[in-house]
Amino acid sequence: MSVITSLNKRAANLAQKALRLGGDFVHPVSDDSGNTPDYNNPSNIISPDGHIDLPHTVEWGEGFPSTTFLDPETGLLTTKTEGQPPLDEGTTIYDIYANRAERMGDEPLYTYKSDSEWVTKTGNEVLADIRQIAKGLMHYGLKKGDGVAFMCRTSYEWDVFDAAVMACGGVLATIYDTDSAEQIRNIVNNSDSRLLVVETTDMRTKADGAEKECPTLEHIICFENGGLDEIMAYGSGVSDEELDARIDSIKKTDLCSIVYTSGSTAAPKGVEMTHEHYCTTALNLPVYMPQLLHEKKKNVLLFLPQAHSFARAINYICVASELHIYIAQGIKTLIADLQVAKPSVMIVVPRVLEKVYNAASQKAGHGAKGVAFAAAVVAAQNYMKEVSAKGKASALTKARRMAFDPMVYASLREVLGGRAQWIVAGGAPLDPELMAFFRGAGVPVYEGYGLTETTAPCAFNPLGVPYHQGSVGVAFPGFELRIAEDEEIQVKGTAVFPKYHKNEEASEDSFTEDGWYRTGDLGRIDDDGFLYIIGRKKDLIITAGGKNVSPGPIEEAIKRCEFISQALVLGDKRPFISALVTLDEESLRPWLESKGLDRNMSMEDAANNAAVRAEVQKWVDQANEGVSRAESVRKFEILDEEFNQQDGTLTASLKVVRPKVLQRYADVIENVIYAPKPSNRPLPKTVQILDRTTETVKQASESMRQASESVSPKVRQAFDTMQERIKKQSDEPDDETAPSVEPSATKNNEER
Repeated sequence: MSVITSLNKRAANLAQKALRLGGDFVHPVSDDSGNTPDYNNPSNIISPDGHIDLPHTVEWGEGFPSTTFLDPETGLLTTKTEGQPPLDEGTTIYDIYANRAERMGDEPLYTYKSDSEWVTKTGNEVLADIRQIAKGLMHYGLKKGDGVAFMCRTSYEWDVFDAAVMACGGVLATIYDTDSAEQIRNIVNNSDSRLLVVETTDMRTKADGAEKECPTLEHIICFENGGLDEIMAYGSGVSDEELDARIDSIKKTDLCSIVYTSGSTAAPKGVEMTHEHYCTTALNLPVYMPQLLHEKKKNVLLFLPQAHSFARAINYICVASELHIYIAQGIKTLIADLQVAKPSVMIVVPRVLEKVYNAASQKAGHGAKGVAFAAAVVAAQNYMKEVSAKGKASALTKARRMAFDPMVYASLREVLGGRAQWIVAGGAPLDPELMAFFRGAGVPVYEGYGLTETTAPCAFNPLGVPYHQGSVGVAFPGFELRIAEDEEIQVKGTAVFPKYHKNEEASEDSFTEDGWYRTGDLGRIDDDGFLYIIGRKKDLIITAGGKNVSPGPIEEAIKRCEFISQALVLGDKRPFISALVTLDEESLRPWLESKGLDRNMSMEDAANNAAVRAEVQKWVDQANEGVSRAESVRKFEILDEEFNQQDGTLTASLKVVRPKVLQRYADVIENVIYAPKPSNRPLPKTVQILDRTTETVKQASESMRQASESVSPKVRQAFDTMQERIKKQSDEPDDETAPSVEPSATKNNEER
């Protein structure tokens, strides 16, 4: 050990003692003032540990009561939040943009990067672009109800083209910008699209030949080759009156989009969405949270793929509000874009927050600064846990948390732009410990819950609700949630989809007899009406011993290791629980260096490195502490590659595709994790005796055979008879259940 390493270690130990940080610290990875997290005044908090008589009603959004009750017909615990009255029959997505232009025509609507420069478009300019594109599509011959398959990253072009298709009455079939050539064709065929529109020449290459393979496809248009400009140019040949007549012919119940599920648990399905679905969601939230969304000085940064229902619904919500929308260049430039946009509102997936946390942890390092950061994490978590349990934190806990604000929490808030008021995490489960850290650090992270089938959010944590550790919030305005007898979360509301496209069987299986959508997720609702996700029915593991295991909590606990990117728990119909683990190379390299190991070793070497395995084992052991022995991970295997979208093991929204992982790593699972072990147990005495007896009989039989060849037929016949008897004897059972062979019997056999 070098002198510097020794001094760093000593400094870390002294810092650990000074900060009263236990040696068992674990990293959790999974208001603008900076002094207090954004949650409700303790005097307004309903006691989470006290029983509440039902029905119970509270208003988290003024004029929109949330009620939790036992349904008298089903006896199921149910919660609902009132929304706005039903929409007019002619309300469409185009109206959201037209209304924005009418309200704030000269105010900024979108700001985005174009040719290395940030460009801003006003509400009037955006509406003009939408109308010009819509007229161009009509010139192409696009009719009401025609399918348009669209492959494009999140961008200004995505938003205006989408709105233009909606204005024409077209049906947009969304394709992720990372989808394969086969997936493009599957979506074009399933949606019966007449047009396939792609953003880049690389995407166009993937689409080559699709016109011949997809019967309904007539044209492929590429923006990068001037396709969007061409559409807009042709728009001059269609009058405003013709477009307005088309817009007026569209009704709220008309099909407007087919959005394909991520396929994380099964094959992707096309979810049919109407204008009413998106408009109901978009128009409900701004009036529910006017203090945040009806404020011209606030803005939002969008970067998630809008082919996903979550990001698309959020875009419509923002257009219906007064927020100024910034569009990031992509996930790789997110940190730089945050400094430009300085958003008040952000929509993220948990993986983004995990990367922010890991970056902060790596910057702190593993010496004295690292120990101080770890202490700050614990202080933030303890603060929020006390708030969750008691409604407020003790004076000592508050003081301890505030001590870390200037040197840790403030810089974290600055990384996220410094003005965040509402950061909504969705698309996948967020580790409750990670949530507690961010909230305790004054970073206003709120978790929500929804599915493609519910037009994204059906539960959320709005500003002002009390902090409930691990909860995804209350029912979104216009939704009802209930917990079935088997703990499945079931949903009802105007924004719930009607059916899957061309898939009657899946559609029928997705709804109960009384019309509630079966989400497939498991959960519970507390007396306050807050929803908690506890697992997924399709992910539920049933071991060979009959033990039901929900993998989610175990996976979350393992992923708290700073260099683990994914953990997939296995064990369905198996004798024990196991896990596949992937490494985050970006986080791993600094860790290796801090341990005096080769920072540049290959990922294959790292996956087999004893120190790396020991560190992973530590986190597996900690995960096992929270479950029974039957649920504990007995064996794990570290992979030398990460799950990714290219091989289909990760969705575009960064969710693990379990079936694809099981298929891709079947050899590892079968021949490494669950390979049968050779038995070293000695054979039982009875079997040993029978084995010796059988060998003796075989030797005697062979001697008789040789002798029989030289004797007369009569004698030979006698020998054959004798041999038959011996054969019968040698065929006696020889397993552990065979009867004991007495010594006398063995002796008589030998004499015979």
